[in-house]
Amino acid sequence: LAQYRALAAFAQFASDLDKATRDQLTRGEKLSEIVKQPQYQPLPVEKQVVILYAATTGKLDDVPTPKVREFETQFYRFLETERPKILQELGESNALTDEISAALDEAIERFRVEVFGMDAVKAAPKPESAPTEGSISASPAPPVTPEAVETAEANAEEDAAAQAKKDAAESADAATEITEQPDTTGDGKPA
Repeated sequence: LAQYRALAAFAQFASDLDKATRDQLTRGEKLSEIVKQPQYQPLPVEKQVVILYAATTGKLDDVPTPKVREFETQFYRFLETERPKILQELGESNALTDEISAALDEAIERFRVEVFGMDAVKAAPKPESAPTEGSISASPAPPVTPEAVETAEANAEEDAAAQAKKDAAESADAATEITEQPDTTGDGKPA
């Protein structure tokens, strides 16, 4: 997500972006949507792992960003009713094994086609060209583990706290500017 934020900040000033950069920005938007959770409603780690797996393996690349939350909610329901063993095994093993990954790939494909009404996922796109020196490029996604999910949650909380602190400081600075206006009337009283 940090790489996405850096790329998004850079993209604000770029007039035309190559396809790989646009794709990376879109995936970052979707990952940002996925890590959001309702207050006081923590998501079980195994559900976080399956949706992060889907996102980082390109299975959500063609889902429009505004539909990501709907996809996520329906996918959890699908797994609970049609493939509960995946969530159970993931919760028990605390690891995304090859067997669980294969079962999850099959479940995602079935869900996309039969429930969400999408086409089957094509193979994850390869970068169009090798990155040049100084360019920002996507690196292979690390394996999604419960520890990685916890780290992502902690980073998101730190980012939110830092943003809140920055907003509070800016508000305090604005209040100070208002109270420290120079005397423009000449009578010793502030304007």
